[in-house]
Amino acid sequence: MVTLPAHPVVLAAATHPDDIEFCFSGTLLLLKAAGCKIHMWTLANGCCGDMTRSREETARIRWAESQASAAVAGATMHAPLFDDLAVFYDRESLAAVSAVVREIRPHIILTHSPQDYMEDHQNTCRLVVTAAFSRGMPNHISHPPRATCSDPVRIYHAAPHGLHDGLGVPFQPDLLVDIESVLPAKRRMLACHQSQQNWLETTQGMEAYIEEMVSMAREMAGKHTFGPIYAEGWRRHAHLGFCPPDYNPLSALLAENIHSLTSLDNQLSQPVSLP
Repeated sequence: MVTLPAHPVVLAAATHPDDIEFCFSGTLLLLKAAGCKIHMWTLANGCCGDMTRSREETARIRWAESQASAAVAGATMHAPLFDDLAVFYDRESLAAVSAVVREIRPHIILTHSPQDYMEDHQNTCRLVVTAAFSRGMPNHISHPPRATCSDPVRIYHAAPHGLHDGLGVPFQPDLLVDIESVLPAKRRMLACHQSQQNWLETTQGMEAYIEEMVSMAREMAGKHTFGPIYAEGWRRHAHLGFCPPDYNPLSALLAENIHSLTSLDNQLSQPVSLP
């Protein structure tokens, strides 16, 4: 049995500014309240997320919005590495992502689903997962070089935006996290991304992007007949190369907010010793 430190480190790693706020932030806020040190990181700078501003101005605005959101959460915000539509799974990108993962040394990683509705999200997932898998390999050199680490880490994959993958297949979570108590703070975090109101309305038909987020959380909660009113859904990555099979820190830290949808997770409902 793995004993978590007094203040476990959590990395929420997504692609674009506002992705964390839409899909991860309720769980992240609950982990903060449970005593975790939380980190937010969007790998892309959001430069394509505007219909009229330049790429450079858009990226500047969206970085400021991300920092404001992180301040609401009490999180450490990490700078993006890539432009939008330039998140590629290649050696150079992996070396850069590996450096950040090794600096943060997370015990929990929250990231996109491997089957998401857009390629940037899927490539972010692949990069983050491989960076975590190789975190202890001295012959995998990060850029810039960073010391390896070997603490157990469990990866959890969030629901895609819209709760379906790119082929329209519904997302089926292993775990639901009841986020009703932190929904007001989740709304405030997403409201920091004011520049996205017109963009999302024009390109994706979201006339009220905050209410779209709330609606998605309500729909996710409906996957459990006796569960919460608002929820975020998660799937656990396989343990091999990352942690012991019974290492399930999300269930241990958020026991009162977790609803399991699988028999496997019922077996792992108390897998981690808390300090």
